[in-house]
Amino acid sequence: MDVLIQLVLNGILLGSMYAIISVGLTLIFGIVRVVNFAHGEFLMVGMYAAYLLAAKFGLHPYASAVPVVLLLFALGALVQRFIIQPLLSADEHIQIFATVGLSTALVNLALLLFGADLYSVPPSAAQGSVMVGGFSLVKGQIVMFVCALALVAGLHLFMQSTALGRAIRATAQNRNAALLMGVKVDQIYVIAFGMGAACVGLASALVMPLYPVTPTIGTYFVLTAFVVVVLGGMRSMYGAFFGAMIIGLVDSLSGYYIAPDLKEVVYFAIFLLILIFKPTGLFGLGRGTE
Repeated sequence: MDVLIQLVLNGILLGSMYAIISVGLTLIFGIVRVVNFAHGEFLMVGMYAAYLLAAKFGLHPYASAVPVVLLLFALGALVQRFIIQPLLSADEHIQIFATVGLSTALVNLALLLFGADLYSVPPSAAQGSVMVGGFSLVKGQIVMFVCALALVAGLHLFMQSTALGRAIRATAQNRNAALLMGVKVDQIYVIAFGMGAACVGLASALVMPLYPVTPTIGTYFVLTAFVVVVLGGMRSMYGAFFGAMIIGLVDSLSGYYIAPDLKEVVYFAIFLLILIFKPTGLFGLGRGTE
């Protein structure tokens, strides 16, 4: 029983990392209606930024969260304004090709600048563990869990309590009606894409103490994030959070009870089953009307 409880705790904490990454992906898809295949590379850019701030200025990755979040917001806003925006009226596969091309460009730019070597920040307290009720928890994962809760709660308050948040919700629900009500939809798209990228910027700063960065690190995380987003319902921020918890639990339990090298098979099998039997996801809201 103690082993099971430890695995459940590990899964929940692991899920919090997936949640922060997936919430940003959900924001972008739910509002802009674009599947951003460069989302993992945004994470990679943020991790390199956190690494450089640690290496050049001695900043702990947690202290670098603010500049990294601002950097990723700016990157996301620029990508939306100059790459995605001109393609919004094009076929969806053209938009997908654009984000795939951006992903490839960012990976190759990172290889050009940093090579294929692993880069990590100096060891810190975030990599240590703490005993809670007889169970061992990684400090960095506890921080991610708290930040994931704060992020979802903060986004909820922002969406419900501010004029900009209501404009974003209106755009997500019905773009044409929002236009008729005076909402500047193109600006909302830029802001929403920037917010989604900023979420992954926060994830970058939190992940950096626990994982080394390479040009291809985003691939692993973004594949899992897509599973989470589909499981959660594509447009549901809360669905992304709870979907991430489920995937974290599946990862932890299947890695122990089945085999560590088969855990990805298990949750990708769940991914396929969800697509077949409930395409809107477990917490799906459906697609907003146009």
